[in-house]
Amino acid sequence: MPQTLIEGVRLKPLRIHADERGRVMEMLRVDDEIFLKFGQVYMTTAYPGVVKAWHYHKLQTDHFVCVRGMMKVVLYDARENSPTKGLINEFFIGDFNPMLIQIPPGVYHGFKCISEHEAIVVNTVTEPYNHANPDEYRLPPHGDAIPYDWSRKDG
Repeated sequence: MPQTLIEGVRLKPLRIHADERGRVMEMLRVDDEIFLKFGQVYMTTAYPGVVKAWHYHKLQTDHFVCVRGMMKVVLYDARENSPTKGLINEFFIGDFNPMLIQIPPGVYHGFKCISEHEAIVVNTVTEPYNHANPDEYRLPPHGDAIPYDWSRKDG
């Protein structure tokens, strides 16, 4: 059953084109309906079982694509005036589910590597990183601030 998306979150299924030479996957294009603007592109990784969470941005929109391995990406809407305040979204993206997740400002996000090897996320953001005044607002990954349990859900 599809989940209700947090207000402002958008998804773009990605297609992999493969032949005997290798593969190519377009992630974000300037002529995509989902494209906003370009700030910078960076990659981040997580080792198996590692959680990197929680933070949000006041200005920046993120565009996550997991290009190696599998990541569980979780979003939490803590925005006071949002119609989806309190909603959690959970996505499993990467090798077996290529997808771009657009994460708007004000939405907490984090991820956990769920593959047996290091997972790599490429993030295309709308603002360049400001080293003097980072647009990052953090909470600890575990605790009561956000009602989410990062443990695996068996059953």
